[in-house]
Amino acid sequence: MGVFGLLGSGNLGNDGSLEAVLGYLRAEHPDAVVDALCGGPEAVTEKFGIPATRLHWYRGEYRTASRANAIAAKGLGKLVDVFRTAAWVRRHDVVIVPGMGVLEATLPLRPWGFPYSLFLLCASGRLLRTRVALVSVGAAEIGDRPTRALVRWSARLAAYRSYRDTQSRDAMRAMGVDTARDEVYPDLAFSLPAPRASTPTGTPGPVCLGVMDFHGGNDDRARAEEIHRRYLDGTIRFVRTLVEEGRPVRLLTGDQCDASVVAAILDAVDSPLVTAAEPTSLADLMNETAAADTVVAVRYHNLICALKTGTPVLALCYAAKSDALMERMGLGAYCHPAREVDADRLLEQFRDLEKQAAKLRQTLTERNRAAAEQLADQFAALTASVFPTTDHPHTPRKAR
Repeated sequence: MGVFGLLGSGNLGNDGSLEAVLGYLRAEHPDAVVDALCGGPEAVTEKFGIPATRLHWYRGEYRTASRANAIAAKGLGKLVDVFRTAAWVRRHDVVIVPGMGVLEATLPLRPWGFPYSLFLLCASGRLLRTRVALVSVGAAEIGDRPTRALVRWSARLAAYRSYRDTQSRDAMRAMGVDTARDEVYPDLAFSLPAPRASTPTGTPGPVCLGVMDFHGGNDDRARAEEIHRRYLDGTIRFVRTLVEEGRPVRLLTGDQCDASVVAAILDAVDSPLVTAAEPTSLADLMNETAAADTVVAVRYHNLICALKTGTPVLALCYAAKSDALMERMGLGAYCHPAREVDADRLLEQFRDLEKQAAKLRQTLTERNRAAAEQLADQFAALTASVFPTTDHPHTPRKAR
């Protein structure tokens, strides 16, 4: 068994999806031998105890190449990765891509980056008869033609596809993928264990604010700094107002790159009421959101952590996936555009969220129960679709 993706690279949501799949494999397929091809192999091995291989041959893959020798090395790396990926895929019976937004470009993305790597994986799987499963992944319709083509062919070549929301399936259909047999299930993180939310005391308590180093998406590159400044200014105004009212504010991140936003807020709002958490997993994030009265968050998996713990949350949405998630969990009225943060409107929505908190907590309890049942169905479907049947003897492939 192989797992594949930008895992171990500092994004807690991606690693949470891996944790969910490893939990499924250990429970349902305890004899499976698992390793990873991923962005941060050392971190994955240390955290999850499985062998891992670096996704890219060229170690400077994530640095911008400006000099001729760096450009040449990156180009050579793309060629070498064709053979490295195929050799890794060949050693496996099944490769799982666990969740993540692997079929979208809602954040800045170049076609020769992860879309190219995913295409190599899926093409190798088809050629070498290794089943590749895209499990509860996110997708969005892509305008950039090279990226669109790579994503479309990756999806077509996969042996199994499921999506984390209806919009993702619709997007792939719009890009020319036959989705007639593809199902929609909740995000894999909803299968993770979660602490129970704290019981409200009746007096205003702590607020968790999930932040993001947000500059818009692929289509926003021309105004990326403007979007970031508006997001940051609106967020700082929101925090200042809460502090003036005596509310403790706990800042949360979901990726290592978010630290700069935390620093900017702490610098702008100099108050002991504003503190920053240092989460290293979705479990850490859930512990933080469970202790809060309410949550306001941008990153998709920060929202999931709040929803999973049953804590009322207001979403700063940067993509349709956030709106879809909130609607699915019964909080569709509590969405605010991350590209156009209006602090006054945000505060108005926040106050309404707190007024409706008791009712929303009950709604979340019901929706979480349904999500857990749907994910149990998802794992059963995955086993039936891509795993070797137990009716026939099967000898795992040996390394060649």
